[in-house]
Amino acid sequence: MRIGLLTEGGYPYVAGEARLWCERLVRGLPQHEFELYALSRSAEQEGAGRVALPDHVTRVTTAPLWAPADDGRTHARRERRRFTDSFADLVRGVCAADPEAFAGGLYALARLAREHGGMYAALRSETAVRTVESACRAPGASREIRAARVPDLLEFVDELERALRPLSLDWYEEPGLGATDVCHATAGGVAALPGLLAKRFFGVPLLVTEYGVRLRSHYLVRDPEERPAVRALLAAFHLRLAGEIYARADLLTPGNAHARRWQERCGASRDRLRTVYPGMEADRFAAVGEDPEAGDPDTLVWVGRIEPAKDIVALLHAFAEVRRGAPRTRLRIFATGAVPDYLADCRSLAAQLFPDEAADARTVGESPVSFEEIGGPEVPSPAEAYGAGRVVVLSSVIEGFPLTLAEAMFCGRATVSTDTGAVREVIGGTGLVVPPRNPRALADACLALLGEPERAQRLGAAARARALELFSVEQNVAAFRDGYLALLARGSERPDGDVPFERPAEARVPGHWTTPTWAAAGPGPGSEAAL
Repeated sequence: MRIGLLTEGGYPYVAGEARLWCERLVRGLPQHEFELYALSRSAEQEGAGRVALPDHVTRVTTAPLWAPADDGRTHARRERRRFTDSFADLVRGVCAADPEAFAGGLYALARLAREHGGMYAALRSETAVRTVESACRAPGASREIRAARVPDLLEFVDELERALRPLSLDWYEEPGLGATDVCHATAGGVAALPGLLAKRFFGVPLLVTEYGVRLRSHYLVRDPEERPAVRALLAAFHLRLAGEIYARADLLTPGNAHARRWQERCGASRDRLRTVYPGMEADRFAAVGEDPEAGDPDTLVWVGRIEPAKDIVALLHAFAEVRRGAPRTRLRIFATGAVPDYLADCRSLAAQLFPDEAADARTVGESPVSFEEIGGPEVPSPAEAYGAGRVVVLSSVIEGFPLTLAEAMFCGRATVSTDTGAVREVIGGTGLVVPPRNPRALADACLALLGEPERAQRLGAAARARALELFSVEQNVAAFRDGYLALLARGSERPDGDVPFERPAEARVPGHWTTPTWAAAGPGPGSEAAL
């Protein structure tokens, strides 16, 4: 089977989201061919290089979303008219919440790009800006969208060109995405757009996996420098795009019930939804998870990327309350990455709340809070980080599927978490859950487990058993293997009437692999034809 795997900002690059689970999926299904179609997000990501790929990855095609994509093409008068009409339908669907107009405009633009090349110049033209302005002023637009001014329109058109860049890619014709057996988008939004086009024009079944709903981030993650009108326009665009993807996908595999509810609210049909939890390598955490005595009982552990959504500020204030009730407690913060300015703010706050302490006049002072990086000599792996204490804390205000929480469960650690995203679904009854942005509640829960080590140990053992049952690589790979087969079993929707597996894999290899050598040799002197 040929699987077209669509990624954005992740696999096969060394750094990026969803890289690990994509790599485990590909390596877990060596009996299938994988073709990778990757959208990169930055020059730094491309410069960091790619991971080593197995032999059954037969094709790797990439395209940048960050670099200019001007191919120098301009449209003739007739094509310009087609562009204006199609683009007007798309932006009317965005501004006036008209899904049919949005879908019609989207596919018309894709058809124009297939026939006449890229649309970089057209999407950044004055015509495009004026078309968006007319849609913003038309009846049905929201108050925020109607308030858009020229700088807002220019910024939105710029972002829209990047989002629609997959329409102009040369990924679809034979032997590209249009010839694959299944197209698997590893995220929603722009990453799934090429799969949407492959289904529309070539009938390729589309599977979309979302572990964190991209649409949700457009509503919850706020950039203080982003203009309200631009924010409203982009949110409306991504809402329309998500609705079209959910309506057309043959199978949707949300990574948790929280993502599934978002998809249902945006129009996804329940009969095409199947929850598939991320697969993680349990063996990496076995040594820590199977040792009940590992870890300092007076240490709290936090692991993750240090960024505003993780609310380290609330964690530090909560730890100040913990120290009043348990003065010997330490907090070790292990970073897998960081937003530099936010990290600096957190370090400054920690220095203010917890001045260096010394046991006597001759001893050098030491802060009870430490910021460390995973991969150093003291903590070479995540397992060592989780094993540094008996209780792991998650303080996020925004969270999709909390991977660090699942890793802590594999390590047999009791957890204290804020009630956000899929936290409750992941831990079940194996940890304590408190409201987000509530340092006092977070502190009380930590003190409860620090004061009852036997309870913490029981919760940790239950957490490990739950993780082994639900979040292993084996269950994840098996679910996608069954999903691929189920999509092919439904039959072909290809416009030319082709059916899956009609052409054997060796037919794509140069040479006469399907013709016996004796048939190509011609009749011999003693054959019946020679008589």
